[in-house]
Amino acid sequence: MTIRTAALAAMLFGALSAPGPAFAGTANVVMKNFDFSPMAMAVPVGTIVTWKNLDGEPHTVVSADGLFRSKALDQNDSFSFKFDKPGTYKYVCSIHPKMVATITVQ
Repeated sequence: MTIRTAALAAMLFGALSAPGPAFAGTANVVMKNFDFSPMAMAVPVGTIVTWKNLDGEPHTVVSADGLFRSKALDQNDSFSFKFDKPGTYKYVCSIHPKMVATITVQ
């Protein structure tokens, strides 16, 4: 093994074994049978959450603190939001207020 190959292997091994931040990717919520599913989820900071309406009736996604608000989503429409800060985010369908859920961003 040459010195260059050994150095490259050491760098690669170090990069693969070094701890890193939690993966912030995507998460999905469906609206079906007049409920959000899941009703509670935890995601890392930076995650993009996408809500999709599978009901035949329109629904909205509205945060209790006013941070995000979708238009009325017809069947198979979706809405996405990126969570950039830790916290607990409660949301509701403004058309059907019994539909409530929570996302915890860590």
